[in-house]
Amino acid sequence: MKLKRLGHVAICVQDVDKAVEFYQNLGMEIAWKDADWAYLKAGDDGLALLSPGYEQAGPHFGFVFSDRSEMETAYEQLKVQNIQVSPVHEHRDGTASFYGRDLDGNWFEYLYEPEAIVIEKGRRQKAEGRRENSL
Repeated sequence: MKLKRLGHVAICVQDVDKAVEFYQNLGMEIAWKDADWAYLKAGDDGLALLSPGYEQAGPHFGFVFSDRSEMETAYEQLKVQNIQVSPVHEHRDGTASFYGRDLDGNWFEYLYEPEAIVIEKGRRQKAEGRRENSL
């Protein structure tokens, strides 16, 4: 298994809306926003902002895969190595991931990200411009 890149870091924030505004003022672009979390991008790198009520994951860092089979192979390899991993989770935006813990208890995520997805006027739109389902 060869990792290609560290794709994002997830941090806890007290107010998602204020944190989004802060990081947008630093030059990041919003890729996804919900009531309890948001995801911003700076080029290919991401920052997830997690509210105190967000229950899916805590602070973590994530490795990105563009090929789902590579992520699934990595998942099986980590299980064979007795590394604690969660089940693979399908996300609303078309991505999929699983979480694991390192030797010191830090969370990491392996994320399958098929294409860059941007938000425009309340609708999800893929990078090449095709309209997708409403959020």
